[in-house]
Amino acid sequence: MEKYRIGSDLLGEKQVPADALYDVQTVRCLENFNISHFHLNDYPNYLKGLALTKMGAAEANHQLGIITDEVYNGIMAACREILDGQHAEAFPIDMIQGGAGTSTNMNANEVIANRALQIMGYELGDFQHCWPNDDVNCSQSTNDAYPCAAHLGLYFTHLEVIEHLEKLIASLRAKSKEFAHILKMGRTQLEDAVPMTLGQTFGGFASILEEEIPHLNHAAEDLLTVNMGATAIGTGICSEPGYAEKCVAALGEFTGWNIKLAADLVGATSDTSCLVGYSAALKRLAVKASKISNDLRLLASGPRCGLGEINLPEKQPGSSIMPGKVNPVIPEVMSQVCYKVMGNDVCVTMSGEAAQMELNAMEPVMIQCCFESAELMMNGFDTLRINCIDGITANEERCRDYIRNSIGIVTALNPIIGYKHSTKIAKKAKETGRGVYDLVLEEGILTKEELDTILAPENMIKPVKLNIRKK
Repeated sequence: MEKYRIGSDLLGEKQVPADALYDVQTVRCLENFNISHFHLNDYPNYLKGLALTKMGAAEANHQLGIITDEVYNGIMAACREILDGQHAEAFPIDMIQGGAGTSTNMNANEVIANRALQIMGYELGDFQHCWPNDDVNCSQSTNDAYPCAAHLGLYFTHLEVIEHLEKLIASLRAKSKEFAHILKMGRTQLEDAVPMTLGQTFGGFASILEEEIPHLNHAAEDLLTVNMGATAIGTGICSEPGYAEKCVAALGEFTGWNIKLAADLVGATSDTSCLVGYSAALKRLAVKASKISNDLRLLASGPRCGLGEINLPEKQPGSSIMPGKVNPVIPEVMSQVCYKVMGNDVCVTMSGEAAQMELNAMEPVMIQCCFESAELMMNGFDTLRINCIDGITANEERCRDYIRNSIGIVTALNPIIGYKHSTKIAKKAKETGRGVYDLVLEEGILTKEELDTILAPENMIKPVKLNIRKK
């Protein structure tokens, strides 16, 4: 039978598993909030953020002589273990919780205090030597420690998002070079437009994603402004003069990041706009990633009755009833990831608006959504890159056929023969099914040499100056 120890708090006593690093308030959280499948220990970067936050507070408190050397050393050692990835099992609580994050903060306080006690040579739960509230949470409130930990954890995650995104961009760039020689029809509103190269298509994909990196970085910079020292509502009650500055300086030293103290701690304590901003940046990225996924599906549609300009890697049989069918499952799942991120952004936005007076009690779901969106995008990027982009091949002959049969190439003649003549040729081509090339020669509008120059691939995919007189 499982053994227990007894923990106590404001509401009374509770049984706590004898060997658990957490204590009574964590047990209450487990009982109260069986809400989702998202648990604190599913997000290791958040645990790092919690450990760093408590280290910063301990450093400041120690410098001010508020905690003893023994307690300081125990707390710092316990936090370093969490930073190293240890004790994840001690953080089993639901990410979505009432209490504005108090359960998460107390889970961290209890685990760090109990591990510090072990390091100091005491028994679990023997809090007279290191208290979760009086020592680990010294000079803090959930209302500054909890968002600070989330900011730091999300910044760790942001750096990973950029790495995964850059790998996807590199893959698209490689395909752009590989397909640089393949001429194809561009399309607007799903109608034939003008020629381009398949390489330009993939280069465009890469560039629109690359443009999001500065936006993501800018949004992430806001995460490095924290409200440590605000304590309950921003007034700094229960902290000493200089504590906030010392804590933030320690956080900057531990991380190497440019962490700043919020200019107005009262305003910052209820303001979650940095979470709203980072979620919005992820949404922008998701919109573009889904557009790319949709384009891949269209370009690969067929194989015989669609566009069929590219071939996606075949990943699984596509139907339980139609033999031979293979679906574009990887772009499909990427779009679904993007829709989830867009939905999370709605949740973050609504929760950000829900701040009341000096606190936003909806921070837990905002934080969960931001972590989830970032993780989904990273997984989606890797899946799209490895299982799709890297294996795409081109149907060069199909692309050439579309060019030869397209009415859209008449646009290249506009600067030479004028819009009126071009419209006449396009209309006749559409009515007769004949090619633009033959009709231009038949009408005597241009010579074969002139037409070949204008319609040369290299002259249709970029701005050029042709020495051909308008007729």
